[in-house]
Amino acid sequence: MDRIDVEGIRLYGFHGCLDEEGKIGTEYHAEVSVWADLSEPAQTDKLSQTVDYVTINAIVEKEVSQRSKLIETVVRRILDHILGALPQVQTARVKLSKCYPPINGDVDRVSVTMERSR
Repeated sequence: MDRIDVEGIRLYGFHGCLDEEGKIGTEYHAEVSVWADLSEPAQTDKLSQTVDYVTINAIVEKEVSQRSKLIETVVRRILDHILGALPQVQTARVKLSKCYPPINGDVDRVSVTMERSR
């Protein structure tokens, strides 16, 4: 199985259990990997036969724009959306990082990573 990685997606979102997080928001970073058979598009050079990473980025943007209390919920929505919208994808992994979380301590980010297969 072949893999496409979309790395360094930077977004702004309003996720968290605190009311302030829903008002102020913070920066998020996403990493997405998808596994698919890429042998045919590698031969034909046709975008229509591969997994379009523009679509992956749009899915991440859409799901991060919908507020949730937990980033776990956002990651699950991204995975469900990718697997539902991109039939070539057999497995997907998403890592979503919340930058500067409001916790007691000097923490750059917290991250959730999930992987799902058909």
